[in-house]
Amino acid sequence: METTNSFDYVVVGGGSAGAAVAARLSEDPDVSVGLLEAGPTDVGEDVILSLNRWMELLESGFDWDYPIEEQEHGNSHMRHARAKVLGGCSSHNSCIAFWAPREDLDDWETKFGATGWGSKDTFGLYKKLENNELPGDHHGHDGPVHLMNVPPNDPCGVALLDACEQEGIPRVQFNEGETVINGANFFQVNRKADGTRSSSSVSYLHPILDRENLTILTDTQAKVLEFDEQENCTGVHVVNNAFGHTKRIEAKREVIVSSGAINTPQLLMLSGIGPKDHLAEVGIDVRVDSPGVGEHLQDHPEGVIAWDAKKPMVDDSTQWWEAGIFTPTEEGLDRPDLMMHYGSVPFDMHTLRQGYPTSENTFCLTPNVTHARSRGTVRLRSRDFRDKPHVDPRYFTDPEGHDMRVMIAGIRKARAIVAQDAMSEWAGEELFPGKHVQTDEQIEDYITRTHNTVYHPVGTARMGAADDQSSPLDPQLRVKGVNRLRVVDASAMPEITTVNPNITVMMMGEKCAEMIKSGS
Repeated sequence: METTNSFDYVVVGGGSAGAAVAARLSEDPDVSVGLLEAGPTDVGEDVILSLNRWMELLESGFDWDYPIEEQEHGNSHMRHARAKVLGGCSSHNSCIAFWAPREDLDDWETKFGATGWGSKDTFGLYKKLENNELPGDHHGHDGPVHLMNVPPNDPCGVALLDACEQEGIPRVQFNEGETVINGANFFQVNRKADGTRSSSSVSYLHPILDRENLTILTDTQAKVLEFDEQENCTGVHVVNNAFGHTKRIEAKREVIVSSGAINTPQLLMLSGIGPKDHLAEVGIDVRVDSPGVGEHLQDHPEGVIAWDAKKPMVDDSTQWWEAGIFTPTEEGLDRPDLMMHYGSVPFDMHTLRQGYPTSENTFCLTPNVTHARSRGTVRLRSRDFRDKPHVDPRYFTDPEGHDMRVMIAGIRKARAIVAQDAMSEWAGEELFPGKHVQTDEQIEDYITRTHNTVYHPVGTARMGAADDQSSPLDPQLRVKGVNRLRVVDASAMPEITTVNPNITVMMMGEKCAEMIKSGS
């Protein structure tokens, strides 16, 4: 097999974490870095770079577009969008930018054994990565990722926030270092002033495309990781199309896998790292029996409730989902268990097929469960790298019924907000689920058939204590059982963040690069 390239560090996946790792490692001119991306470049692609076009990317050629397995208590029509383009999901999403609550990160350290990942060791990295228009020394103002406040240009959105206040949910400023348990506002988004998304690619890679010791290989898909007899990861076998000849890319120091919460466990399992019984089922020799690979899949399940608007909705927007609402459904929580996004567009992608009415002039709220307790899996379909893996989120299957309880409460809270006087000039007929859907049983039936995802899969190759058999990674993100191999992306999260996780994934990339540079 031909060795086409040799680098000190090979990063597999040019997404939210991978772009950050590659950029930071290549700051040292004495090392060479190869960044591999299965998809194309985003350079010059307006549909990628213009943030307000993000919804065009769903189920497009820039999307891995993973179907999910038949759900026993959820919407089996749902698909998991995963970006297939430089910048990964930060080139594909709505760029809602949140620092994770301190409590989330502290739990990573104290509950899951991810030493060094508590807020005291990670909050400074948010500051390092951001160039935030908010004032104050607690914010970064010279980092690569531009964060801006969504301007209050949507009158329906402004009225909604007024209604939140009438319902007892005050306006708050996000990303000020305090955990918002009950509050609402327009989001911060990672977007530049000209409307360009400040993705990891735009932020970390575009300014250094001519850096001599950084090589970016797009349209380059990893088939399998290579190991020597001492279980050192020595390279990656890749193809440039589904039927192309396999090439070898050598890694002289380390391989860092940053392929995302679905593709990372797939690549590890294809390389013999995963649950031994499952690997045997598909005919793969076991290198490391790692039962946590492909386990612990977590997500933010999302319901939707929509109204016909009495007045014309906006015809321009930063990204059409401009405001967020946090509120608890029970007393005594240190983090909100319910979040909603406000959308100024028709969002009938799962309701129309179920017979619910729709309209061209609508607004909606999408309640989601911030810490869903259901757990799913990612499994290989076969030993063929081209086969899309089995993705089974197992939505709403937690034994206590927590996830559905929060979602039902979310539909009721959305109705209570929109029933306030502030929304009287905007709120017309409730299109779905409709005012006839009132009992818990009716709402549960509606959610089960029509829910979506906020596209936040995490946890499928989680980090944890060195002696935790169920965590494939140690706190330094090193893959247990082999050498010279790390993982950094959302799959490494021990538990899902309360908030949209994308900025946290970039932060993880920053921390990974720091650990490698320091020799840890």
